Amino acid sequence: MITLSRLGQSDEHFQLNPDMIVTVEANPDTVITLATGAKVVVTQTPEDVAQAVSAYRSSIISDALRGRRMPRSAVARAAKAREGGLRAVDDASA
Repeated sequence: MITLSRLGQSDEHFQLNPDMIVTVEANPDTVITLATGAKVVVTQTPEDVAQAVSAYRSSIISDALRGRRMPRSAVARAAKAREGGLRAVDDASA
């Protein structure tokens, strides 16, 4: 989710799912059109919205890649298994 402020209510923030964004336009106010057809006018510039979406997507990918890494203990068990020290990596964790 990205944090934005509605125009005229800059002290009140709201969260928006960036996957729902269809377009972001400056007319001169920033208007976000959602997949539902709803339009939201925000205080942020289109560039700010794009940067927030980019940061959100980067964090999702980063978290996913971090989760794929094997813990050191699993790496050690895998190395021992390759050397014949264990029958299988799964047997060591069972």
